[in-house]
Amino acid sequence: MDMYTASGTKKIDTEQFIIEYTPLVKRIAYHMMARLPASVQVDDLIQAGMIGLLDAITRYEGSYGRQFESYAAQRIRGSILDELREADWLSRGLRKKMRQIEAAVNLLEQRNGCAPNEQELADELKVSLDEYQSTLQSARGAQLIYYEDFQQDDDEPFLDRLVSNTEGDPLNALLDENFRATLIAAIDHLPEREKQVMGMHYEQEMNLREIGEVLGVSESRVCQLHTQAIARLRSKLRNS
Repeated sequence: MDMYTASGTKKIDTEQFIIEYTPLVKRIAYHMMARLPASVQVDDLIQAGMIGLLDAITRYEGSYGRQFESYAAQRIRGSILDELREADWLSRGLRKKMRQIEAAVNLLEQRNGCAPNEQELADELKVSLDEYQSTLQSARGAQLIYYEDFQQDDDEPFLDRLVSNTEGDPLNALLDENFRATLIAAIDHLPEREKQVMGMHYEQEMNLREIGEVLGVSESRVCQLHTQAIARLRSKLRNS
């Protein structure tokens, strides 16, 4: 199927465009997998992303090249998020375990004056190291903020203390200067390996497999480090 301008001039071969930008869809889908539990299939993300790509091709009115790629990436991510929006990425049980890890991180930092390692956290939680790491692996969908972090009836609506005038919108929270400054400081104090993982994933947009190749560890180990870093950051934000 070809696209035409208002004057009837052929504009682009849509099928060829899909072939050209399918790698972009796959790259975005694999990158987003790090924030989702293992139950989510990457093929489902790719399928949703392809819908976003088609939407971008249909709607785009500017000049093609890097400008289109940026626009398409936005539509692809949006389409994937729309597909996932109604899903409960983490079960109540896993969220409870993550809150327990966050509490243990805070307790040990207060007690020892430094970031606890995994064995110390496992000991504090009274579980084996393997069980602790398995929890990190299972909770790969852990996010930095959740909508319920803003709810007044939450046990610890900590983001209410960090941001002002967000109207319950996590995006506005991320854009809040006070929140950003606190988050940057918290990332800077992460253990070096976890800081590297966060930098490669969010700044360089590398997926877990690529990060594992750089660090010389398995993809599952990178997942564990990422989840643990999220737990540390949430603990810091709760107590800032």
